[in-house]
Amino acid sequence: MAELRTQLNEVIDFLNRRTKIEPTIGIILGTGLGGLVSEIAIETAIPYDEIPHFPLSTVETHVGRLIFGKLSGKNIVAMQGRFHLYEGYSMQQITFPVRVMKQLGCETLVVSNACGGMNPNYTPGDIMIMADHINLLGNNPLIGINDDTLGPRFPDMSEPYCKSLIAMVEQIALEEKIRVQKGVYVAVTGPNLETRAEYRFLRTIGADVVGMSTVPEVIVAIHSSMQVLGFSVITDACLPDALEPANIAEIIRIAGEAEPKLTLLIKKAVARI
Repeated sequence: MAELRTQLNEVIDFLNRRTKIEPTIGIILGTGLGGLVSEIAIETAIPYDEIPHFPLSTVETHVGRLIFGKLSGKNIVAMQGRFHLYEGYSMQQITFPVRVMKQLGCETLVVSNACGGMNPNYTPGDIMIMADHINLLGNNPLIGINDDTLGPRFPDMSEPYCKSLIAMVEQIALEEKIRVQKGVYVAVTGPNLETRAEYRFLRTIGADVVGMSTVPEVIVAIHSSMQVLGFSVITDACLPDALEPANIAEIIRIAGEAEPKLTLLIKKAVARI
């Protein structure tokens, strides 16, 4: 914990020398969803490899920059690319940027991801508002000695995704005539996609979509007393009885097609937060 505190102080000192922005909202952009950056009035963009103690994105579609600026008139900091357990990073490394966001002054975290849809009512290209999640990563970023100055030993997870923010986004979607779903995200380690039997199991335990990210960051955000708003873009149908081989290029294409709708929702939501 002393090492974590030292690393946080070093990063905050570094960032305060590079930007004048004091963000109140943090945003994490997932696979194929980095286009929101074009809507940000960027003050500073810093590659991850220049930031002390930051991991590096190794996934092709994750650019790897920390962006400071304004979105819908609000001071924000955005991660253009995130980190995953399957890249070999620890849970503490994956969630370190969320700790940094909190120390910078962020009270709200907006997360997005691309995922596979297991609910038969979902179709590729749909946007799902995250209402809850299931952690099947086999690990937790809070394991170890707790630093009470960062958050409680046993954070409550009865409302990991803020109900008032969810209601606000549902209203925005209605106004903008954007179809949205609302459901449960399950996180698995990857990097392989699931078997038919695994999809059946995940659906049986209550998950609507499956992905390989997001949950660690949300756990740390809740530990840090941040409000969380989460979005999943369904990029492929994962129905066991009609399962086809995954096409990563197609998954990225569908995420790109859904991106304008998600960008509009996030822009409108940030304006109202």
